[in-house]
Amino acid sequence: MTAIPILMYHHVAPVPSGLRALRGLYVSPGAFSRQMRLLGWLGFRGLSMSDAMPYLRGEARGKVAVITFDDGYVDNLEHALPVLQRHGFSASCYAVSGALGDYNRWDEARTGVRAPIMTAMQLRAWRAAGMDVGAHTHSHVRLTQCDDAALQREVNDCRKALQDCTGSPVTQFCYPYGDHDDRVVASVREAGFSDATTTLRGRARAGGDPLRWPRVPISNRHLLAQVAVRLVSRYEDRHA
Repeated sequence: MTAIPILMYHHVAPVPSGLRALRGLYVSPGAFSRQMRLLGWLGFRGLSMSDAMPYLRGEARGKVAVITFDDGYVDNLEHALPVLQRHGFSASCYAVSGALGDYNRWDEARTGVRAPIMTAMQLRAWRAAGMDVGAHTHSHVRLTQCDDAALQREVNDCRKALQDCTGSPVTQFCYPYGDHDDRVVASVREAGFSDATTTLRGRARAGGDPLRWPRVPISNRHLLAQVAVRLVSRYEDRHA
């Protein structure tokens, strides 16, 4: 069965001075550029979740890697997009609809850093550049802790807001903190999402559960050789 790495990124930016926690969420622009070059050297095509669907469903064959960004930071647009375009890759950005034009309120207390989130106009620019926009809830909450009404608002309102913003269907979802259970998965399915990613580690397998795709986290701690191992070997699969 074909193994497809779904890479998980957050920030493509230098680590801010004074950052107190979550340094692993950052990958420098230079490292990201080298990692995308590595994909090409290894024969991978970098794709968004939407573009990768035929491969994930087992309808198409080819050596592909999926590129995803959580939260929708401005640095994705400023630093990652030019690199993606240079390589002819597409990628998915999972946006927090209630945070557009704001900052990372959900982890500012831990990091001590206010990281700007794309505005609606910037998100449209990302989409117009051929990239994909997915949903990451309305306010970046732990969905298993929501009651049924709040859960539906977080999932449904996010999808509607992002579709109104981009003028395009939003069919991809990502669970904040990877937090999900059967009730949450059912809500995501009922809201009309076709696929969802988690923080479960491992490479995806064609024909797997489309609402529980695992991913391969990439951080500033990973040397290029370590990224290569995660792409082509069973290293991540053994950590599932």
